Amino acid sequence: MIRKFLSSLVVAWLASVAMLATAATAPAEIKIGTLYAASGPFAAISMPVFNGLKLWVDQENAKGGAMIKPYGKRIPLKLIAYDDQSNTATAGTLYNQLITQDKVDLLVADSGSVLTSIAVPIARDHKMFLFDQTGTGAAFFTKDNPYIALMSDPASTVWPKYMADFLTQEGPKLGIKRVALLYATNDFTGTQANATRKFLKDSKAPIEIVYDNGVPTSTSNYTVLINNIVASKPDAVIEMGYPNNDIAFLRNLNDAGVKFKWLFAIYPGLETDHMEQPVGIAGMSYGYTYTPSSEVAYKAESGMSLPQFRATWSKAYQDGKVAFGFNAVAGYTTGLVIQNALATTKSMDQLALHDAVFALSGKLKTLDGPFELDAMGGQIGEVTPLGQLVPDGKGKLKFAIVYPPDVATAKPVYPAPSN
Repeated sequence: MIRKFLSSLVVAWLASVAMLATAATAPAEIKIGTLYAASGPFAAISMPVFNGLKLWVDQENAKGGAMIKPYGKRIPLKLIAYDDQSNTATAGTLYNQLITQDKVDLLVADSGSVLTSIAVPIARDHKMFLFDQTGTGAAFFTKDNPYIALMSDPASTVWPKYMADFLTQEGPKLGIKRVALLYATNDFTGTQANATRKFLKDSKAPIEIVYDNGVPTSTSNYTVLINNIVASKPDAVIEMGYPNNDIAFLRNLNDAGVKFKWLFAIYPGLETDHMEQPVGIAGMSYGYTYTPSSEVAYKAESGMSLPQFRATWSKAYQDGKVAFGFNAVAGYTTGLVIQNALATTKSMDQLALHDAVFALSGKLKTLDGPFELDAMGGQIGEVTPLGQLVPDGKGKLKFAIVYPPDVATAKPVYPAPSN
């Protein structure tokens, strides 16, 4: 009995010594490094993501910091962020600064594929795991790079699946046979265009691509392009670009008095509030788009629900300078993935963080939907349904989910009314 008692005292003493040693080696803070674009062509998608991530950091710090499993306690988070001004050269310099000078513990990419594309090789070369927020380019995810995973939206190779499935499954029933495809040639929309083309051709449906053209992301006048599309006599038009591309395209359509029978564009859905003022309600009415997680109430098992997040966002950013939409949800989702990874990682080693993030695949559900990764870090969960923006009778637009059938809330209006 005495031996057992003494043995238990020794075990307890050793455990307390180990805890003290762990506490002694715990850092005073966990440094998260990221970039944002406060100006330039990517500001509209970057600032909501940054504000969503910052909101999560502020919430965790209000609790004393994030729970870090290797240290067995909460540790405050320090967000180190620089403005890359939508400039890739500036972004490259600043990503390197975060790693080599600021020596951040976690590296988070700026929003979008263009600015993320600069981070991918830098992170890999420095053996830093990259929390890729919304950079969906297919080239980012390769078998030889374990230092990346996509947090908050599906890879571009997956994203247009429901849109393409609608065209091949439902389109022929509506009389859609001829499709025009116009896209900006960057990693984000270029990859989506490639995927869309493949989905349509592989389906064996009676769908013909009668117009297929890629243009620079800097394109700001689509008048001639629109005329060329009209000449191809399409039943459906797919236009893929960043917000500035979509705004210019839709405004040029309105100026030309052109109304396609079926029109898909990305950002009327992802950033509806941001698009409304420059394009107008009429310019977006009856258009098809991705229905983002800012409009679909997924059951969140980690973090806030969509209504809770929307209310928290409105309170935190009362000036309304940054629009609430998909990208706001995306930044907050990145924080939730980081939170769950830190709570389960075996160490703060970069490959241990990789393992912790990948271990969440198929197990984590947030307001952004189910988090699921492929073997190379591409996001294959969080797939967005196809929606149609229709007038709500009160001077605004509402989402009518038209595909896939198991989540559809309405039938598509085809052809779109001419006025």
